[in-house]
Amino acid sequence: MELRALFGAEAPASLFKTDIRIDVSRSPFIKERIDVLYHGDKLADIYEQVEQLDLAGATFKAIFVKTNDLAPADKVEYAERRMIEREIGMHIEGEADISHPDLLFGIVALGGRWYFGPYHKNTAVWLHHMKKPRSYSIALSTRVARAAVNIAVPRPEGIRAIDPCCGIGTVLVEALSMGIDMVGRDINHFIARGARENIAYFKLEGVVTRGDIADITETYDAAIIDLPYNLYSKITPEEQFSLLVHARRIAARVVVVSIEAVDEMIENAGFTIVDRCIAKKGLFSRHLLLCE
Repeated sequence: MELRALFGAEAPASLFKTDIRIDVSRSPFIKERIDVLYHGDKLADIYEQVEQLDLAGATFKAIFVKTNDLAPADKVEYAERRMIEREIGMHIEGEADISHPDLLFGIVALGGRWYFGPYHKNTAVWLHHMKKPRSYSIALSTRVARAAVNIAVPRPEGIRAIDPCCGIGTVLVEALSMGIDMVGRDINHFIARGARENIAYFKLEGVVTRGDIADITETYDAAIIDLPYNLYSKITPEEQFSLLVHARRIAARVVVVSIEAVDEMIENAGFTIVDRCIAKKGLFSRHLLLCE
């Protein structure tokens, strides 16, 4: 499966130049995933191949995965889907368990071919994060925040990240829920306290300090910075530029979020824009720029 399914259709193209596999629950877009184990032109090819499976005594269940926007040739009606599930089960050596299987397998028809393998369903934890005790209308949506974290930290192992203008912690909650080592900081004492409350509400552990980005002395592998703007807060272009300069100082890889294109400002701060995408909500758009 392409990583574009993980980040959405408008995600940066640079993310798809790798074959890394990410936990499906990290995605705010994809609902389910099959890790392709077997594939073939005909169902009979799949039936033959699944006979090779060694489940080591584990119980199993096979699920027909219904995808959207299929070509007419790929559409399979309900009764046939159930029949295919039963037929696959008969070819797998082991005990089927419909209610509480140890292993889940999925089969799908796509592009005139059949694919089979371990099945993973997204728990969509980000949906629960929409109901925070502290919330502001100008904060990033949980969906965009989770996508931004995935772009900034595609491989979390050994990575230290920071949100130096964390606001109420929308980005932090998404990062911490994915096991990413990210700290937060905000210049406003009351907002920083709100971020801590939100983190604690979801039973997560994270550090949020109060202070200016200019006072940060540590360096990080990645940072996400949602530039303040004049719609609800007073900030000058010079102050925005200063934030970018300090972001460049403290992190080698930064995802900049802005309500408008700020390419020249980003490049003047010493960054190279590696890739970009736009998240739209009605008439309101946010630019996400991956900078190194």
